[in-house]
Amino acid sequence: QVQLVESGGGLVQAGGSLRLSCAASGRIFGIDAIGWYRQAPGKQRELVATFSSGGSTNYADSVKGRFTISSDNAKNTVYLQMNSLKYEDTATYYCYARATTWSRATNDYWGQGTPVTVSS
Repeated sequence: QVQLVESGGGLVQAGGSLRLSCAASGRIFGIDAIGWYRQAPGKQRELVATFSSGGSTNYADSVKGRFTISSDNAKNTVYLQMNSLKYEDTATYYCYARATTWSRATNDYWGQGTPVTVSS
C-alpha cells in the first residue's frame, strides 16, 4: 500500500560524494518517520540517518558530519547527501518509512535497496 523507490547508488572513489533519493507513494495518510539504513555483506543492517515528521534528525555516529538527510515534501521524497565517502560506507542502502495509510494502519515499509560501492 506504500511504496518506497530508491535511486542514486553507484560506484564512487573514496573522498567523493553521492546523493541518494527515495520517493514514497501510495495511500499515505501520514509519515511518522523516514530515512536510511544500510547493510554490508556479513554485517547486520544498521541505521544511517532518519527524519521524523517533527523535523528532528538522527544520525549514526560513523556518518555524522559527512552525511546529511533532507526532504522535499511536495514530492514526498527524502534524500541522503553523502560526502567524504569512505571504503567502510560500502553497502546496500535501504529507504525506510513508518507510515499510516488512509485506512489508518501504521506499518514499517522498506525499499528494495540501492548499492553504493566506495573504492580507493
